[in-house]
Amino acid sequence: MGAAMIGGAAICALIVRHHVRSSRRWVKTAEILRELEEKCATPNTKLKQIADAMTVEMHAGLASEGGSKLKMLVSYVDNLPTGDEEGVYYALDLGGTNFRVLRVQLAGKSGIKSQEFAEVSIPPQLMIGTSEELFDYIAAELAKFVADEGDTFHLPPGRQRELGFTFSFPVMQLSIDSGTLMRWTKGFSIQDMVGQDVVAELTRAMKGQGVDMRVSALVNDTVGTLAGGRYDNKDVVIAVILGTGSNAAYVERAQAIPKWHGPTPKSGEMVINMEWGNFRSSLLPLTEYDHALDVESLNPGEQIFEKMISGMYLGELLRRVLYRMAEEAALFGDIVPRNLKTPFILRTPEMSAMHHDTTPDLVVVANKLKDILEISNTSLKTRKIVVKLCNIITTRGARLAASGILGILKKLGKDVFRDGETPKTVIAMDGGLYEHYTEYSKCLENTVYELVGDELSDSIKLVHSNDGSGIGAALLAASHSRYIEVDGL
Repeated sequence: MGAAMIGGAAICALIVRHHVRSSRRWVKTAEILRELEEKCATPNTKLKQIADAMTVEMHAGLASEGGSKLKMLVSYVDNLPTGDEEGVYYALDLGGTNFRVLRVQLAGKSGIKSQEFAEVSIPPQLMIGTSEELFDYIAAELAKFVADEGDTFHLPPGRQRELGFTFSFPVMQLSIDSGTLMRWTKGFSIQDMVGQDVVAELTRAMKGQGVDMRVSALVNDTVGTLAGGRYDNKDVVIAVILGTGSNAAYVERAQAIPKWHGPTPKSGEMVINMEWGNFRSSLLPLTEYDHALDVESLNPGEQIFEKMISGMYLGELLRRVLYRMAEEAALFGDIVPRNLKTPFILRTPEMSAMHHDTTPDLVVVANKLKDILEISNTSLKTRKIVVKLCNIITTRGARLAASGILGILKKLGKDVFRDGETPKTVIAMDGGLYEHYTEYSKCLENTVYELVGDELSDSIKLVHSNDGSGIGAALLAASHSRYIEVDGL
């Protein structure tokens, strides 16, 4: 009897100890969660202050080169497509882990008669190799695509094919068809290319592959999206990309660009490529996870805004919070799961799938944790924590992107009524994050409307400009074609 009682007491003690440990774990988890929530908070007052800071930086960047963390690059695009363009044009869109080649047949007022494209992934080793290897690979794929040009596309005899090159990295534009790479972003790090003319490098590679084609426009993906958006809707004045990386471009009055010393464009306007990913301000709600991610990144101290709002980094921020919870609160048991230690193993598409899980038991979350991180048998309570984390990180990113949009609207004076008129403003949106992460895009749109207020929300519209960067580049190749005079456009 005594032995049984002692045994029973020992078991009770073990159970109590287990409950105490379990209780401590959840207290610590809740503490980390609450701290993250507080540090990621984006009340409207703060977002309006960040928008004001963005506007100030825009003015500074337009005033002089190097005057701001925002590059405010002159794109040399002063004539956006009109809808009268005709002919066959190509586009090459390089801006992330994939690149696309595209051809369109433009039929004037009838619009785009036909289009074809191919998407190719870039082997990871080429993202950190040499410029020759990368551009030779791209030109070889472009050669295959040109070889497949069918009867639907009609290039007039004696004409060279023309291409719009969307290059979605910071470039110092020298003219509409030349520009030097300032630095790589989005996981690329090819040092021998920095400071070189990207058009010259592509032209060399195309020649080597026997591709007879002229690059008639070098554009950033955001400028391409702006052109594609304007082709469809004359009220488009801003374009925002939210994909692997993030950026914005908009139409500025030429007179409002003090650093522009060239001839005044006939249109009186110039498209500005903001490179807004590099925006930073003491107002940004940065956490220890953001600081650690930045320090360990390929470009520490750069692209701080992008690292808070774009697709390349949201999943990685989630992994870092989960790792801390696993280490300090034993969220997944006594041993920290090995895969959770691997940077960038948790990609934003997987994060999105978990965030959008509507099953009662959060089966999608359970499967993703098992398949990617090799974490099995998670409790529903644990899975709910994961969804909460997805929501906190995504909400912060989307709301910050919205504050950036408000900053541009303020710069253009389109955040208030003027002379009793409601300014109609359309913002062309593109990028996989915006297109596929519904919770993100919904939050972004709602926040823009919250920030501008009810009176203006009806006159501001966000439109998904599908494949703006590809078609936009082809349209800009057309509007900057060497054959414009011949065709009388």
